[in-house]
Amino acid sequence: MDAGDEADVNVSWADQSKINTFSRLNGRLDALEAKYAQKKKEKEDLDDLASELELCDDDEIIKYRVGDVYVNAPYERVQEWIQRDQSALDMQVAKLKDDMDAIVIEMDSLKAVLYKRFGNAINLERS
Repeated sequence: MDAGDEADVNVSWADQSKINTFSRLNGRLDALEAKYAQKKKEKEDLDDLASELELCDDDEIIKYRVGDVYVNAPYERVQEWIQRDQSALDMQVAKLKDDMDAIVIEMDSLKAVLYKRFGNAINLERS
């Protein structure tokens, strides 16, 4: 910020509350983005596993992770588990995306109010 851009702006309690809300939303958005990336990676890995499973014989016994342990199960059972897990991950990814979109909308409305009030004296852009 240049010396000419500085402005002596009084920050009211309501303004500070909006700034704090924006900051909390920004932190939640960062956490959700990290979780979203993790779930997307899990989904990609599961999709790769489903593709690899197609190369197996129908009567083959396959090790599949259930919770913290690996279980030997028939091909058909593992396919069912993979489909179930893919559906669950799809729902989790969609929920995370919806949550992130809602936060971005709320942050954008706060940004508009705060930039209107403070102009160049405040920086609310994510880096």
